Amino acid sequence: MAAADAPLRPPSVKVSILAAELAVVRLAQTDEIPDWARHGAFASATRTGNELSLVCEFERVPEGQRREGPFRAFEVAGPLDFALTGILSALLAPLAEAGISIFAVSTFDTDYVLVKADRLEAAVAVLRAAGHEILAG
Repeated sequence: MAAADAPLRPPSVKVSILAAELAVVRLAQTDEIPDWARHGAFASATRTGNELSLVCEFERVPEGQRREGPFRAFEVAGPLDFALTGILSALLAPLAEAGISIFAVSTFDTDYVLVKADRLEAAVAVLRAAGHEILAG
């Protein structure tokens, strides 16, 4: 591969922290996306052959729903070029080394890395130590 054809690799990643606390919710594969999951500052739905997974504001999820959280999300500054490689890896490797689990969500324009809310400060410290820039949300 010629140098001009080499994938673009960011030396550091700029991320901002979303204000909302988020939940990851599991519904049956055949369920409709409920109204409570359609609104708020962040909402994402993924349907597979086995499940419907939702990411939405934690406070909107009714009691009794199967959920995890609360999470806080890092938003990668975007929009990102599809030729970029290693963005998630650059963020996830130091978090994994620090024992901080994540839930990732990608959109057309960017990536989001969710960490449990009680691990947010530790995640910020790890990402800064790895050379990433944390921007005001």
